Amino acid sequence: MIVFPNCKINLGLHITAKRADGFHDLETVFYPLPVTDALEVITPGTLQFTSSGIPVPGDAADNLCLRAFHLLQRDYPQLQPVNIHLHKHIPIGAGLGGGSADAAFMLQLLNNKFQLGLTSGQLIDYAAQLGSDCPFFILNQPCYATGRGEIMEPLSLDLSGYSFLLVHPGIHVNTGWAFRQITPQAPAQALKEVIQLPVTEWKQAVSNDFEAPVFAAHPELAAIKATMYSEGAAYATMSGSGSAVVGLFHKNKIADIRWDASYLVFKVN
Repeated sequence: MIVFPNCKINLGLHITAKRADGFHDLETVFYPLPVTDALEVITPGTLQFTSSGIPVPGDAADNLCLRAFHLLQRDYPQLQPVNIHLHKHIPIGAGLGGGSADAAFMLQLLNNKFQLGLTSGQLIDYAAQLGSDCPFFILNQPCYATGRGEIMEPLSLDLSGYSFLLVHPGIHVNTGWAFRQITPQAPAQALKEVIQLPVTEWKQAVSNDFEAPVFAAHPELAAIKATMYSEGAAYATMSGSGSAVVGLFHKNKIADIRWDASYLVFKVN
């Protein structure tokens, strides 16, 4: 069985408070985009994880896909060992949620393959144990998110009139470092209200708290955003804590911008 975990972008992101458990409260709008990995599970097999495509850092034994398997097997010991292969296409450390998507899709794949009968609510609860962004990928639709990102409210947000340009220059932004640069503060107006403004007004109204410190450390990212605006983007932003930058262009109007050859560039029409 094979599935295709997709990425997300953040449209606005505010860090609103530091929590007693060490995490942060935030508000953001998650929006899914069809830039995907490929995740395959084969049975019967011996439990193992392999990958191809973009190299996956860290110990393979600690990969989120394996952690998702062990999490379900704890409560459903009838799960048979599986061979897991991930072809990685979504850039890592880019603020696109690729690892979280892989974990969430793994939960759904196992639920379907072994007919566990888990509801969306139950899958969201499992996903929250794997990472703050993971629950979003169970719903996988535009959502206003609060808490650590796991409290979600589906939004009616139609961006079908826009094309998306994602540019990742290969810079890895450490999420822990990025959070340490932020002084939490509640915004003057909730993002779920601001996001209902016309996209042409987002440039002044929809912001990402991480941009100031990350752009100061990596001016190249600020230059990518500025290039998108100079080429006609209706809105441009860094996604999450970086380092992918996304631009929204009126449908099929993405300019043929000459990017550095080392950049990963994705166009979604």
